[in-house]
Order: sequence, then C-alpha cells, then structure tokens
Amino acid sequence: MAQTPQAPDIFTPEERRIIRRHRTPEQVQQFLRRLPYNWELHGDTLRSFRQVVRHKAAHCLEAALVAAVILEQHGYPPLVVSFESKDGVDHVIFVYRSEGRWGAVARSRDAGLHGRKPVFRSIRDLVWSYFDPYVDFTGRITGYQLVDLRALGKYDWRLALTNIWKVESYLLKIPHRKLRSSNRRYLRLLARFRAYRERHPRGPVVEIYRDRQAWM
Repeated sequence: MAQTPQAPDIFTPEERRIIRRHRTPEQVQQFLRRLPYNWELHGDTLRSFRQVVRHKAAHCLEAALVAAVILEQHGYPPLVVSFESKDGVDHVIFVYRSEGRWGAVARSRDAGLHGRKPVFRSIRDLVWSYFDPYVDFTGRITGYQLVDLRALGKYDWRLALTNIWKVESYLLKIPHRKLRSSNRRYLRLLARFRAYRERHPRGPVVEIYRDRQAWM
C-alpha cells in the first residue's frame, strides 16, 4: 500500500471524523450507501470529497473519488476503474486489493453496480461481474481501464471547492481496453431486463442477477 500523501491537518473536523470512522472498504461502502444519490437536479456536478461532505450527496464518479480520498488515508492507493458503455452512460468505481484479490467500492442508481467483495483474480474478472447488471434498455459495457488518480499530479481532485472536470476529461480521453461479449448473451440479458421491467416498472432490479454473493 502506498504512503498517504495528505497530512491529516488539511481536513476539516467533520472530514477527519468521517475518515477516522471508515477505515475499511466495507465501511466506506456503507457510508456511500447512506448518502442520497446526486441526481444533479440543478446542473451537472463533479464534486470533490470536501464538496460531497458539504452537500451530502454523490453520484458514481463523486463516490469513487470519496472512496479514494478516505481509503488513501488508510494506506490504499487511489485507484479507479472507468467503464465505457455503448450508450455513453459510463460508470466509475474505486478498486482495491486484499490478499491478492480485487474488490470495489461504488455508488450507483442501479442496485447491481455498487461495490464488490475482494474475490476477483484480475481487474478483467472484476469488470465482468458488472456486465450483467449493467444491461438495461440501453447499457452494455464495451471497455474498461484501471487508473491511478495520482497521474493527475498536483491537480486538486481531493478537496477542491469547484467542479473538478479535469478528472472526467482525463477518464474520457484515456484509452480503454475492449471488453468483448457475445451478442447472444447480451440479447438474453436485455430480454430478461425488459420482462422484469414489464412486471415491476419501479424499484431496484436485484433478484434476476446471479453471483450476488460477490456484491459488497
């Protein structure tokens, strides 16, 4: 695990309290699940950890950055995985290793796109665990990339008081690895999702997914 780059005294008392109380990926996942989802009703946002603490809401990329800041203070490197989708609705998760296996911390509007237990041998295997629940009326994962946020150098993605659009721009521009999947599998998942939505127009889609024991 990398050294923590930020001295504790740069954080506000509330930020330090959150960091102190959430020392593990599981605890950070619980913290993010308790936060309301940021629906960006008053315009697009990309808030830092500091701004999320103030506004008490986060969307997927904001949540990944929050996890990176908190867990960086406990020795985890600030790693995220960016997903590309065929409909342009991408997703970002914080990732970590435990005993040689990969897990994730994440927040989403969709039940199946939250965190994962550290049970995956590779980033590719971890990404595949998101393929099925990513399929909705338009979504399908087409690519992914592991990113160390320290590559952004001195750019303040941790505590900035303004929108940190450079993070989004960086994730959009970097080359992504292709995730090739069969059309037969995708169409089967799409049909299953549509059938479920006909029966249950609202509420989280959960029970139709396999391997839920790997979810955080």
